[in-house]
Amino acid sequence: MEHPTSEFKSKGGLKRILAASSYTVQGLYMAWRIEHAFRQEVLVFLLGLVFAWILPVSAFEKLTLIGVLMLVLIVELINSAIEAVVDRISLERHPLSKNAKDFGSAAVGLTVLLAAITWGTVLYNRFM
Repeated sequence: MEHPTSEFKSKGGLKRILAASSYTVQGLYMAWRIEHAFRQEVLVFLLGLVFAWILPVSAFEKLTLIGVLMLVLIVELINSAIEAVVDRISLERHPLSKNAKDFGSAAVGLTVLLAAITWGTVLYNRFM
């Protein structure tokens, strides 16, 4: 039995890698262009990157501080994708659409909380 496959699904090899890279750049560009929260989180990420770089902490701690901020960006992109799919299906208000968007927002919120706790823990253990 043959499974249906999207005509947009790439076949593989170097062509797939180049296409995936292009999709990544396009996704980041569109997120920057149309998502206010993503732009704000990128600015926090860049500030955090600078602070993590200059803080007198271990390489692992620097990686951890930068990693949790990048995780916020990743989850925000997934949340934006969920919102786009829900809006593509229908702009009508529906409890399931609200749930999907609220779940995505909650994921971002928990990730931001994780980042704050991580930064607080590293800074507290280093300087207190």
